[in-house]
Formats: sequence, C-alpha cells, structure tokens
Amino acid sequence: GETTMNRRMFLQRAGGGVLAAAAAPSCLRTLAAPEASPPKARLGMNLAGLTDWNTELPFVDAFRTSRPWISQRKGAGWGKGPELDLDDRGWVKRLAPDCWAETLMRTIKGGHYPGGKYLALYEGKGQIDFGGAGRLLESLPGRAVVQVDPAKGAVFLMIRQTDPADYIRNIRFLPPGFEIPRKTGPWHPAFLDRWRGMACLRFMDWMKTNGSRLARWADRPVPQDATFSRKGAPLELMIDLCNRLGAEPWFCMPHMADDNFVRRFAETARKLLDPKLRVWVEYSNEVWNSIFPQHRYAAEQGRKLGFAEKPWEAAWRYTAHRSLQIFRVWEEVFDGRERLARVLPSQAANPYVSKQILDFQDAWRGADALAIAPYISFNLSPRSRPTAEEAAGWSVDRVLDHVENVSLPQAIAWIREQKKPADRRGLLLVAYEAGQHLAAHGGAENNERLVRLLMEANKHPRMGRIYARYLKAWTEAGGDLLCHFSSVSRWSKWGCWGLLQFSDEPPENSPKFMAIMEWAKSRGQPVAS
Repeated sequence: GETTMNRRMFLQRAGGGVLAAAAAPSCLRTLAAPEASPPKARLGMNLAGLTDWNTELPFVDAFRTSRPWISQRKGAGWGKGPELDLDDRGWVKRLAPDCWAETLMRTIKGGHYPGGKYLALYEGKGQIDFGGAGRLLESLPGRAVVQVDPAKGAVFLMIRQTDPADYIRNIRFLPPGFEIPRKTGPWHPAFLDRWRGMACLRFMDWMKTNGSRLARWADRPVPQDATFSRKGAPLELMIDLCNRLGAEPWFCMPHMADDNFVRRFAETARKLLDPKLRVWVEYSNEVWNSIFPQHRYAAEQGRKLGFAEKPWEAAWRYTAHRSLQIFRVWEEVFDGRERLARVLPSQAANPYVSKQILDFQDAWRGADALAIAPYISFNLSPRSRPTAEEAAGWSVDRVLDHVENVSLPQAIAWIREQKKPADRRGLLLVAYEAGQHLAAHGGAENNERLVRLLMEANKHPRMGRIYARYLKAWTEAGGDLLCHFSSVSRWSKWGCWGLLQFSDEPPENSPKFMAIMEWAKSRGQPVAS
C-alpha cells in the first residue's frame, strides 16, 4: 500500500510522461465568444483515493476501503491460494479445502486511526478471524468484538469458513461509538466537518479514473460492493456526500464508457442530486498526458476516425470530439445547460494544446470552462536543473527560495497565458488540480536526504505564505474554481500531495492547509475555522 500512494506517484514512476511543448504556430480565426459568467474564484478539493492506506478515513465503516480479497492456502506463500469464487459484489462464495480469504484494513502507520473495541457485523454463515492490529475478543453468529491496537499497524480480517448456500457477506467493521447508525450516515463526522464549505469536490481518484476499465453501466460500482477500493466509489454515495456538504460534484467520465453509461450516470445524478447544485463534467482525466492509458486509448480512437496521424494530436482531437458527445448526453438528460459546467481539460504549461482541444470541431462552443493544473512545480531528477543530487545538499530555505522565485512565478505565468485562450472563447478558467508540486522522480525519489528536504519545505511556515501569494495571483488573474490536489494523504517519496497527512493531524500543523482555508474564507466560503 505504501508504494502506491496516488496517481502522482504513478506519473513519476513512469518517468514524468508530460508532453513536451508543441512548437507549431497557430493562427486563430476571429472568434465570436459568447457572454461568459463573471469568474468567481473559490476553493474545491480533490479527494484522496479510496484504498486501505487512505489516511482521510471518510467512512465510519473501515471495511468500505478494505483491500480486495487475497487468496491464501495453508503451507503456500503469501497470496498463493487458488482464484477466489466471488459474487458480482465481490463477496467470497466458497473456499477450497485448506484455504481462506484475507483482507487488510487501515494500513496506516503511526497509530493514526481510532483504537479500542470494534464491532464486526456480517450476514451469512461461517467463521471470521482477525490478526495484525486486531484481536478477536468475542464471536457470535453474525457478530464479533475485536480489540484494535493502531500501534500495530493494519487490521487483518480472515474468512476461515463460509457456507456456499449462505456465504458471509455485508461485512461492516465499526469503531467505538459508532455501533448504532448516526445522522451522518456512512460518513465520519470529522470528514464532513473538514470539508464543509467546499465549492466543489472532484472525484477523479474516488472514481479510479486513470486507466479505468469501466465501459458498461452494469459494471459500475454500487453501494453493495464489498469494498470501494476495487472499482471506486458508487455514484449514489458521491451524490449523498455533495448533498450533505452543499458542494458541487466534479465527475470524470471513464474514457471507455459507452453512451448508455453516460446517460444512466447523468439520469442518476439528476434524480438524486440537490437541484440547487451544478455538476462539473469532464472526459476522463489528463487525456493529453501520454503517461496514462486514457491518452493511448484516445490517440488510437482519434487515428481510427482520421483526426490526425500523430498520436498526441489524435488524442487532443478525440478529447474534444468525445467531450462534446458526452456533454450532449448530459444536456439532454438535464434539459439544457443551466446546471452543467462542461469542462475541456488541457496542459497548464502549453497554451498551444489548449487551442488545439478548444478549436477542434469548435468544441469551445459546447463547453463552459478550460481546465488546467497550474502547479507550483519543482521536479527533481538526475537530469533536472538543478540536479536532484545538487538540490539534496541545499537548505530548506534555499529550496523555498527557488520555489518562491522560480516555481511560483512560472505557475502564475501559466495561469495568465491560459486565461487568454479561455477569455477569447468566453470560457471560465478553472484548475482541475492545483497546489505545490515538489517531487523527486527518475530514481531521485530514492534519495532519502532529498525526500526529507522536500517534506520539510512542505511543512515550513513559508509554504503557507507561498500558497497565499499563489491563490492571490489566481484571483487577480480572473481564475474561477480552483480544486486543490489533494485532501488528506500521507507524504512519501512520491510526493507531499495531502494538505494534511492524517485524519487526526491538527490543522494548525499544516501551513498549506491554513493558507488555503483562509483564502476560501476570504472568498465567502463557510469553511471550518
């Protein structure tokens, strides 16, 4: 779990994969831009992915984010059991002789989750057991009491026996004080309190957007799934969260989703979402970025349709084409565009890419926003300037000098340059992701001194002041919604993406968190103090 923290790690592991700036000139015809709504800078949030190592703890029930089942056989190595017979929701239907199924919950180091006596509930007949941080105290049919010591790391849950005619299913693992359902539903009240007042919640990681295999509506995640770490969060729960918080949802349509999937998704959103809330709709995530499977898919589809021969150009154009198709479905379902924010995404450092996506098939005419990720970037590798080895010898102040004097002005310049094509077409400029991007890659992530240095820079008071300048520049440039990446996640050699590292971290310990919430408050958002 610790080695697969988030999608940024995937980007860095794969070597960066960011498209080089295209040098081709572009001559734009005169554009009759529609009247655009005046921008209103405000804060949204990318929520951290639902995994067993998620440190945000959004759900009361720890089983919601448990790891998909691991098959074990007596006398064999870890995970060497036979393929498990699972039902459509991911519950184990039967076990082979001398075999069991196992999962991990709360793989969080340092004791950063609640301990004490947990209540395990389940339906069906069989035998469950616990290990790691969990010790079975009492077992009755359908119910067990488990002593949990977070200092011991992860809780292991094992299905030792199950009756194929009435197999164990609907497992819940509830911490002390939550044995009886509360008015907060499935959500931990601290999670709701933390993000109350957000203008928007972007569900890219919750939907497992990058490399998604979802194509048909029948294969979507549903609330009855054994765990949401397998396919992602059910739409019904994402909508419930937005309704409770009064936050607009930002959905990333899977890159292979067929039209029926899109239509049924939109119909469910219209039926369940608070009618006062608008929906942000985006085709996949960073389809322009050659590192992702969705880019390769779009490039292949674009070439098949004759949009371009070069794969990157085919991907840009297919992004525009498929986005328009998706937007039309949403418009039909919602009887117009009033409750929709239709997003065309691009690469922050490259306005040329933006123009290509916006102008193919006049896609900008069917959209509301151009979305970029204008990170405060300081990416270090053996070949960067400065090199990772050089930077590892710097002081924290020197790192922050570089961030303040080089990285921050660069991010601000990207914002200003991207505002031009957006303005010319009457589109809002929004940030689908934003924040610091101090990261080591290309082997440099294994330089422990450098990684420690970047972590120290992230928690330094100066980082809060840099964030304040960054957000002020976004506002002054006329930016609209800005979605930070990301909410709560443990820092590692793959980056320091979380505003907070743990659900129980005092907010005042994070200058980043304090600065961004202060900005949201200044924009009139009713965020937590």
